[in-house]
Amino acid sequence: MVVTLAPLRSLLALSYFILVLNNRIGLIAVTALAPAIWGTTYLVTTEFLPPDRPLLAATVRALPAGLLLLAITRRLPSGSWWWRAAVLGTLNIGAFLALLFVAAYRLPGGIAATVGALQPLLVAGFSAGLLGQRMSARTVVAALAAILGVGLLVLKAEAQLDAIGLAAAVGSAVVMAAGVVLSKRWTSPAPVLATTGWQLIAGGIVLIPVTLLVEGPPPAELSTSNLLGYAYLSIIGAAFAYALWFRGIRELPPTQVTFLGQLSPVVATMLGWLALGQELTVLQAIGALIVLAALIVAQTRKAAPLEDHSVRSSGQRRQPGDGGGALAGALGHRSHA
Repeated sequence: MVVTLAPLRSLLALSYFILVLNNRIGLIAVTALAPAIWGTTYLVTTEFLPPDRPLLAATVRALPAGLLLLAITRRLPSGSWWWRAAVLGTLNIGAFLALLFVAAYRLPGGIAATVGALQPLLVAGFSAGLLGQRMSARTVVAALAAILGVGLLVLKAEAQLDAIGLAAAVGSAVVMAAGVVLSKRWTSPAPVLATTGWQLIAGGIVLIPVTLLVEGPPPAELSTSNLLGYAYLSIIGAAFAYALWFRGIRELPPTQVTFLGQLSPVVATMLGWLALGQELTVLQAIGALIVLAALIVAQTRKAAPLEDHSVRSSGQRRQPGDGGGALAGALGHRSHA
């Protein structure tokens, strides 16, 4: 009797596919927790923090969280990672939050959020130049759909443009996109918690003089609710969320990770409706559904072509970026905001 191994091979291949798929879905889901947590920032800021102190909130959010992670990991940068951590921390946290603050004060929140939705397109463009990853039609369509969805979700009919605010909003999207791609390109040998701590400290140091110059010294007295709000933003919103974000960027293609950032306005809008009694219109609901659909499309990888099997059997390896979904591991690593 002839025994064929084809069914066994097919079963093993199916089992491997399910394992990889589950691992990838789990990684995407865990990474998505970061922007979901950042979506709670508006609620925490308005309900727990002192009014008109966004830069103080950004500084307190970043610097103590970075020092906490440094104390936990007990690992300092070495060699080129001193200046790389400073660059990434400035782009992902310091400059990003400072520009975002300017945009938030000079623009209606809806316009600032819609401009921020440009990030996936910017990351895709930077990835093409710095990581050699092709910008696919799927990415462009999903990014445009996400911009449309965020616009429906947060834009108001009476929104007015301001040149400085608009420039700041675009600048915040550009610096974060650059930080994401450079973090992917510069792969650190240190654990994610350590590199996250370095960037938070660098970003916090950049924010200190800006905060003092714009807002002056911190309030002389802080209430218990203020302290709880700052603790949440620092421990959960920075130390925990940024570690998840940076791990996702290290393991996944940066463009796909950046799409997950569009969850922030969705979560903020839903919390405003559920916790603050804000109105949720039909257009906003449609916008949220469009954003979620764009995220799903962006995370769906194109099926590998049949000729890949012959390539693998000949011992050659696919290059990162081929086929619309391979990890961009060739050139390294990434960072957030």
